[in-house]
Amino acid sequence: MPQQTPPDELLDVREEPPARRHQLIFETYGSLQGGQAFVLVNDHDPKPLYYQFAAEQPGRFSWDYLEPGPEVWRVRIGRTG
Repeated sequence: MPQQTPPDELLDVREEPPARRHQLIFETYGSLQGGQAFVLVNDHDPKPLYYQFAAEQPGRFSWDYLEPGPEVWRVRIGRTG
């Protein structure tokens, strides 16, 4: 039987204080193994977060919009390799 891939963890930061959101997101990313991902749920487009990932984790992350707003944004963020 083929091995089932566990579902991606969901990280909903909409109720978190803005100052804490990036810390939670990077902690969640840091706990991933290569090939794993989580789905970020946010109340605005996390484009600045993408640029932070690009600066701090170049070539080591994936970023896929699953729901592009306008009220809820869902982004699948993965650790590559």
